[in-house]
Amino acid sequence: MCGIVGYVGPKNPKEIIFNGLKALEYRGYDSAGVCIFHDGGLKRIRAEGKLSVLEEKLEGEEFNGHIGIGHTRWATHGRPSERNAHPHNVKGVSIVHNGIIENYLQLREDVLSQGGVLESETDSELVAHLIAAEIDKGRDLFTAVLTVAPRLEGAYSILVVSEQFPGELIAFKSGPPLIVGLGENAFYIASDIQAIVSHTQKVIYLDDYEVAHIKDGHVQFYGLKGQPLKKTPVVLDWTVERAEKQGYPHFMLKEIFEQPRAVAAAIDPYIDVQSHTLDLGELRKENLKDLQRLYIVACGTSFYAGMAGKYFIESLSDVSVEVDIASEFRYRKMHLPEEALVIFISQSGETADTLAALRRVKEQGLKTVSVCNVKNSNIDRDADYHMYMNSGAEIGVASTKAFASSLALMQVMALGISKEKGLLSSEKETFYVKSLLAAPSLMENVLAYNRFFQEAAKDLKNYRGFLYMGRGVHYPIALEGALKLKELAYMHAEGYAAGEMKHGPLALIDPSMAIVMLAPKDELYEKTLSNLEESKARGGQIISIGTGEDERLKSLSKNYLAIPDPGSWMVNPLLEVIPLQLLAYHVACAFGHDVDQPRNLAKSVTVE
Repeated sequence: MCGIVGYVGPKNPKEIIFNGLKALEYRGYDSAGVCIFHDGGLKRIRAEGKLSVLEEKLEGEEFNGHIGIGHTRWATHGRPSERNAHPHNVKGVSIVHNGIIENYLQLREDVLSQGGVLESETDSELVAHLIAAEIDKGRDLFTAVLTVAPRLEGAYSILVVSEQFPGELIAFKSGPPLIVGLGENAFYIASDIQAIVSHTQKVIYLDDYEVAHIKDGHVQFYGLKGQPLKKTPVVLDWTVERAEKQGYPHFMLKEIFEQPRAVAAAIDPYIDVQSHTLDLGELRKENLKDLQRLYIVACGTSFYAGMAGKYFIESLSDVSVEVDIASEFRYRKMHLPEEALVIFISQSGETADTLAALRRVKEQGLKTVSVCNVKNSNIDRDADYHMYMNSGAEIGVASTKAFASSLALMQVMALGISKEKGLLSSEKETFYVKSLLAAPSLMENVLAYNRFFQEAAKDLKNYRGFLYMGRGVHYPIALEGALKLKELAYMHAEGYAAGEMKHGPLALIDPSMAIVMLAPKDELYEKTLSNLEESKARGGQIISIGTGEDERLKSLSKNYLAIPDPGSWMVNPLLEVIPLQLLAYHVACAFGHDVDQPRNLAKSVTVE
């Protein structure tokens, strides 16, 4: 979620860095700041809130140096505040950071034990302390970074400057993107092309565990062990259409990468960031504490979001949930209890079968809730209550960010109902809300698998089919993953509940069949691994998605993809769906298909 901008060159850094941060506003943020050399030292200006607040604070501020860094922050460790805003300064060292340092607690203890004084609640400030401590030992800035980087566990993109080394800027990463733009006697560093494309179209993408060292008008690239690297610049092909796509080759890839921001925007109306509490807003007018039956009606990807919602709601409350495909529901002889609540999910708000089902339910006098991305659409207007995906325009036909937003809203609904029923303790509410707030940053980390699938797709397209499997809440995510591959790559793909393997799917498994198994660590983990053993024994080529460094799962898999441990089981679907989307996208690209407009499909199904 965070945005990073750095500049080294003869122009005014203040204007370049601030405009770069402006270009990254779409990523979402809660505070921002810059740190620029002035009179031989570092001058830092930070502000909580919108960039307009920072702009006001920068007005009239002069900087006579030619190196600076800037940042827009989305809070993970530490509440949104100026105190927690980046850049973080420690003993003349200033850093900006995107990502999460997972061994934060251990590093914090190390810093405190050596007399460090922490000024913020963030994990990021610790990096500045560690680098400053190495410089105090007599190391130069570059050596200090190489010493500290191996101690960092998790995902990070970091820029570093130091008053003791005024002609240098260092960038290093593992996970979130960093791009070095090459200008005329100038260098631009950013987390997103949008921030630098107005200055240069010649860029170098940093790979994981790489370092860019800018010094004396030159940039050199190294591995984290200090070994020199040869990097080849890429010249961007920036047509008008690609500008609309913000540099991505397809709208779909852009929208996959927009999912962290979409989830943040979806949950924002219902969550108090300061108190870590949740409020369903207008839905509280319903007597949710006495709710016993809830129905969810939708089509396609939205139906799978509804299936996940069933797991969320039933796990947290005593409400029985039924999920129906709208095209079937509208023709059923329904016997719905009049006190039931019915939720209708539709990205466009115009899906014909879903709209028809809604109107039929309304005729029976039941209360309805719309979950839509488009305000004032037919479904939105007809419903009694409204929840908005807030995903922004979704151009690609295959839904991505609307699905992620729907999942997040189903979690909000589950927590809200549980709270209204008095089943959610304040401690549990805080736990789940914090997990939801952290989800966007964790999703950004998982987006790093884009490069893996870009290469892997060359082999993946040769399988004769894919079986996607999962248990519990992972089952609907498996169904969604299979649907994406069908939509985009036109390949045989099926989603199954993993416990059903012996009831038919095992007959399909041989070395030409890929098995995509969703197996994050939860209460069904051991049973899922048993199902995986059966697939491996029959020659299935296993791609597994699990939690962290899972050696058992890795040993069973041809490819093992680790997702961060989100703390809450409910957040796992938001993380594991991203690799499935990237798999489908890159396999389709490997075939040369039109990813944004798959054959025979339309974005909104407005006729039966």
